[in-house]
Amino acid sequence: MLPTDWIAEIQERYGRTLTFPEIRKGVVALSRIYVEERRRIDRGAAFDGAGKRAAFACFYSPLHFLLVREIVLALGAEREPPRRIFDLGCGLAVAAAAWATLCERRPQVVGFEQSSWAADEARWLLARLGLRGRIHQKPLQEAPPAGRGDAIVAAYTVNELEATGREKLLDRLLSAGERGASVLVIEPLARRASPWWPEWREKFLEASGRADEWRFATELPPPLALLDRASGLDHRELTARSLYLRGA
Repeated sequence: MLPTDWIAEIQERYGRTLTFPEIRKGVVALSRIYVEERRRIDRGAAFDGAGKRAAFACFYSPLHFLLVREIVLALGAEREPPRRIFDLGCGLAVAAAAWATLCERRPQVVGFEQSSWAADEARWLLARLGLRGRIHQKPLQEAPPAGRGDAIVAAYTVNELEATGREKLLDRLLSAGERGASVLVIEPLARRASPWWPEWREKFLEASGRADEWRFATELPPPLALLDRASGLDHRELTARSLYLRGA
């Protein structure tokens, strides 16, 4: 199967129990949380209710999958495949899956996700894509140390941590880079979502990493484009910012 075939499949799965207008309503509600009510994310609001869970699975996860593939290709991070990709706060593990499906030698995906629903969906996705891996229903702080030959991806995760947790994670990521692991952090372009970004950017650059802002013109798969238009959104361009340390 093509790496993007799962997008139509997961929409079909959720369409068996929810109508298209119900899923569209969930997309609009989740968009509002991400843009206007981010303080509610750490209270579990993103997965609160069937409609928002469907929106996360059918819409935002596919968008992130497509975006991460573009970023990985632009960085050339697929050229030397890691043996393991640790996906922190993985959701449906789309970030690690996007990276892994670009590698000629497929890495093992190791995800850490506290939500039991998201962890189950991540296991389904790995199976559909034929990826080896394991999803742990644990907080990202319990991920083991990564080292030479490993990679870490934290996509849309750091902004959901409180200040102390962010500081500890930064230290862990930089230490992993010193041990030879590749590290990729992805966040939205919007500065108000990531006021901590300048400090992280400086630390990654000091560690011989790189910081980028991305804008990719894209043609969404038809089922995703339909939901995008129906929700009053426009994702003909996918955007993000990233920090990257290339592993030894």
